[in-house]
Amino acid sequence: MTKQRVLLLGATGETGGSILEGLLEDSDAFVVEALVRPSSSDKPKVKALTDRGVKIRVADIEGPIEKLIDILAGADVLISAIDAMSQLAQIRLVTAAKEAGVKRFVPCAFTTVAPPGGVMALRDQKEEVYQHVRKLYLPYTIIDVGYWYQLSFPTLPSGRVDYACLFKTRTEIHNGGSMPTMLTDQRDIGSFVALIIKDSRTLNKSVFGYGEFLSENEVYETLEALSGEKIDRKYVSSEEIAAARASNAAALKSDPNAIPNLISAFREDYHYSKYVRGDNTPANAAYLGYLNTRELYPEFKPRTFEEFARELLDGRLPKPYQHLVFDTA
Repeated sequence: MTKQRVLLLGATGETGGSILEGLLEDSDAFVVEALVRPSSSDKPKVKALTDRGVKIRVADIEGPIEKLIDILAGADVLISAIDAMSQLAQIRLVTAAKEAGVKRFVPCAFTTVAPPGGVMALRDQKEEVYQHVRKLYLPYTIIDVGYWYQLSFPTLPSGRVDYACLFKTRTEIHNGGSMPTMLTDQRDIGSFVALIIKDSRTLNKSVFGYGEFLSENEVYETLEALSGEKIDRKYVSSEEIAAARASNAAALKSDPNAIPNLISAFREDYHYSKYVRGDNTPANAAYLGYLNTRELYPEFKPRTFEEFARELLDGRLPKPYQHLVFDTA
């Protein structure tokens, strides 16, 4: 079998790191290379990639388009796991990929299922990229994976799981906590991607994969049962979610380049979409035209939330986004 040459942007990030592992594990199918910005080329994380045999291509994705085309040449698949704040930088990448003859572009999706058009600001930025892809008739696959287990668990009174929690106090229950949503272990993203990009059925399609379909109440109850601790829940109504979302949207409009404003607006959009509208479901994904990995790859068994929770309680999980610290959820 001829190996696909896969070029990955964002290989040292959270999502990109999972994708990198999934691709490297399938060495019979892929030759993996990393696309890095000039400012990152000398960083220890990039050197660690070369130590693992990953070839590095250095490119300024906002620089001259001709140079970018040359750098992308020869890639069968280009995967973007660019950071959330840089989504629209992919538009130039798409243009260059088309000219370079890339056979499949995987844009930075990897999020919850939701419709475009005012539900989630982050989603709408991603959709701008998708529309540019389609305008150029660039072969593509959009991959969404729900919300991470790593960002969905509550903290415990003992502080036992604080070591792995992005939000040091997280006991909020949104809109009653009964709305189920698709959740995935971050470590499984790479496995999903590896399966999807070597499948001709997924070309020019959107695909969703997930580990579990659970409500917040079910997540909290699982962690309580396994830990033996009782979580003192803080209930947030749909009205409070809407008010916080409006407030953060206004702040973002007044200063759209402020990173704290972006993070806060994106967070409240997630709460609104997942727990008020109930967008992130298998049924809604099917309505929006997604293919389902459970039907495509029934042999693949993603990690369950209980498996994740047992590792969490055993102290065996890293904290996501270790450079970020928040006081509340």
